[in-house]
Amino acid sequence: MPADAQPPRHTRSSPQLTAPDKAGPAPAPDLSVIIVNWNARRVLRDCLNSIVRVPRPISLELIVIDNGSADGSCEMIARDFPRIRLIANKTNRGFAAANNQGIRLARAPYVLLLNPDTIVLDDALEQTLAYARAHPDIAVLGCQVLEGPTIIQRTCFRFPSPLNTLLWLTGASSRFPRSPILGRATYGPWDRRSPRQVDVVSGMFMLVPRRAIDDVGLMDDGYFMFTEEADWCRRFWNAGWRCVFAPVGRILHVDGGGKSTGQASVEAHVQMQQSVLRYHRKHLGFLSWMLTKLLFSTSSLLRTFCWSLCAVFHLGNSPHHKARQSAHAARFHWTRTGA
Repeated sequence: MPADAQPPRHTRSSPQLTAPDKAGPAPAPDLSVIIVNWNARRVLRDCLNSIVRVPRPISLELIVIDNGSADGSCEMIARDFPRIRLIANKTNRGFAAANNQGIRLARAPYVLLLNPDTIVLDDALEQTLAYARAHPDIAVLGCQVLEGPTIIQRTCFRFPSPLNTLLWLTGASSRFPRSPILGRATYGPWDRRSPRQVDVVSGMFMLVPRRAIDDVGLMDDGYFMFTEEADWCRRFWNAGWRCVFAPVGRILHVDGGGKSTGQASVEAHVQMQQSVLRYHRKHLGFLSWMLTKLLFSTSSLLRTFCWSLCAVFHLGNSPHHKARQSAHAARFHWTRTGA
């Protein structure tokens, strides 16, 4: 955690949280913060504390949509954060559908979609809200995301394309992230210290005005997980809005791998492929969908073959190789037979 960006300690005063009252509805808040949770109780508590333990000049409405957690998340919220509105789904409805639940309930003119594995630093909520108010043509605003004392996470990315998928599958984009060509999907040498327009604002922090949502609609809940923010941002751009990154506020990402997505790697990878293919079919057409599907299936087939050779010839950790072989075989099977 950065030395100059510690999570706020408990203070004697708290931000003004608005919630419906038995005597009648409370005044509309300045900002509605929506957090979708799935079995992330520990980091969720830290995230909520970073918001509610800081006195703020704006009024907040906090809404947590729990997607069928089995780790005591709902009980923790009811016990420790009684003024937060909690919606407890019986099953995991997916990231987009759960966010849509929260958006429908939100009463503020601005909505913030926030991941549970983040810590809100300093006055990030106030600064990003002020920036959005000063730039009314922005539909989605992202902030600076820290991974450590000196590491700024490379959030925001270009729209999905067959070329960007190829660079990711070959590892070129991760090996050369700051290359203008090989790192193009994540804007190459850009250091995230300056504002700029971007294709897609990363889903861990998306500040969106209600009027933009009213214009283009909610997230497409056909995406269970992954790529829903790319779809939403593309629809905003198509409608004449802008998507912008501005380092006027900062959050700390305490789980770089993603707390929820890391809980089931094979299933998550299949979900990612399914979502990317849905995006290509929806926005780029049949040929782009077919080419991307071919890239996924070829990659999985080659990786299955390589890990099989390692397992057969006992090169290194044989059980690990067999597990990787099975995982890539499952991915290939889905890509070949799936949508």
